[in-house]
Amino acid sequence: MSSHFIHGNIRPTDPSTESIPLLLRPHMMDTLAIGIVLGLSAGLAPGPLLTLVISHTLKHHLTEGLKIALAPLITDLPIILITLLVFTRLTSFELILGTISFCGSFFILYLSYESLKTKAIEIAVQDEDPKSLRKGALINALNPHPYLFWCSVGAPTVVKAQQKATYGAMVFIVAFYFCLVGAKVMIALVASRSKTFLAGKAYLFTMRILAVLLFAFAILLFKDGLRLTGMLR
Repeated sequence: MSSHFIHGNIRPTDPSTESIPLLLRPHMMDTLAIGIVLGLSAGLAPGPLLTLVISHTLKHHLTEGLKIALAPLITDLPIILITLLVFTRLTSFELILGTISFCGSFFILYLSYESLKTKAIEIAVQDEDPKSLRKGALINALNPHPYLFWCSVGAPTVVKAQQKATYGAMVFIVAFYFCLVGAKVMIALVASRSKTFLAGKAYLFTMRILAVLLFAFAILLFKDGLRLTGMLR
């Protein structure tokens, strides 16, 4: 992965890469990999939304769990638009961008730590009216993680991805939400067939691997912060 995620000039297309499929070009592969890792981490991490996905799948039906898995597609759009609007106005202020990069690196380190200490998930199922999509949207809207992520990590990465390659922003957003929602859909599908997966070694091993990848990304963001604040040349 490239270490410069936050600020840079738009680079002309390298003629030598024009014959390479868009997603296989170096900068685009960096963007795609970051979107996949962050999306999977967000989708698989224990939290209120994942708990609701599993409990509604077990108690009601797979369809109810899938409705909740789709909630981020509804609630995150305003967050993305606002943070991108603000961030694009700050691209000439490197000290501010460096500070945001530091904040992003610490937030990703926190997510890495949370993934590393993930334990088996146990779900208590109670009888109630599902109202799945409404509940999922409300829980996700009240969760501080999407706001912290898009302010400190998501918006800077999207802007940088677009500066480095045409369609870079779209590739990151699509990869991120495909993996985030896809991970929760996968959990709902598995939960509808087996109640033991989230207590098994495969889930815990996956979270440990994601913790290592998140740690690596946090280091890269921290290096960006050092570069943008002039502490690293």
